[in-house]
Amino acid sequence: MSSGQGFGRVLLKLSGEALMGERRYGQDPERISSIANAVDEVRRDGVQVAIVVGGGNVLRGTQEAARGMDRATADYAGMLATVLNALTVQDALEKLGAHTRVMSAIDVSEVAEPYIRRRAIRHLEKGRVVIFAAGTGNPFFTTDTAAALRALEIGAEAILMGKNGVEGVLDADPREHPDARLIPELTHIEAIERGLRVMDTTALSLCMDNGVPLYVFNLDDASNIARVARGERLGTIIAKAPEELPVQVSS
Repeated sequence: MSSGQGFGRVLLKLSGEALMGERRYGQDPERISSIANAVDEVRRDGVQVAIVVGGGNVLRGTQEAARGMDRATADYAGMLATVLNALTVQDALEKLGAHTRVMSAIDVSEVAEPYIRRRAIRHLEKGRVVIFAAGTGNPFFTTDTAAALRALEIGAEAILMGKNGVEGVLDADPREHPDARLIPELTHIEAIERGLRVMDTTALSLCMDNGVPLYVFNLDDASNIARVARGERLGTIIAKAPEELPVQVSS
């Protein structure tokens, strides 16, 4: 990405928590609608958009039932939760006239296509928003790792990560340290060594080894999705090396 220019293809990582707004669990239709509007705006700008969704908003409502469950079984339950979220995001986008495809890493053929890399790329080239569900299809891997993996597979130029209630990556937990400060630039290895909760270590390592930058920003204002995709400098940028960090773009 050169200074002042937007991206051609991005992957947006949406946590399950991002879809529940101010609720304790479940889905917030207003929040999902605002995210869908922002994604549709990016699509209309000519940017190819893929989305990886998490499932934490659904699992929060069933944590008691899942407590003590075998880890692999619980992870498969989480994959099914991401399918529910993917269908909801798909519906919100299609109400706006966007063409979409949900691609699942586990077989749910009645509601989603199986994930096939070349087919996903072709959908993107045709201007469709592709929503990846069910993580990697394997237990013990998070949707963060799925986001890193899918970004590499489809050749995304960057991963966009929206966070709830924070402007980007902070140097401390704001719930424990109200004076926590925003870190505008980081390398992947710095994020790993400092234990900053951006992505899990596996996902960060994948991004680092393959030079995929991450753009972490506040999702409370969904319009930030479009601003970042157009090349504006918001929140925190995590890149492989300092020389790869984009030049500041004035807003």
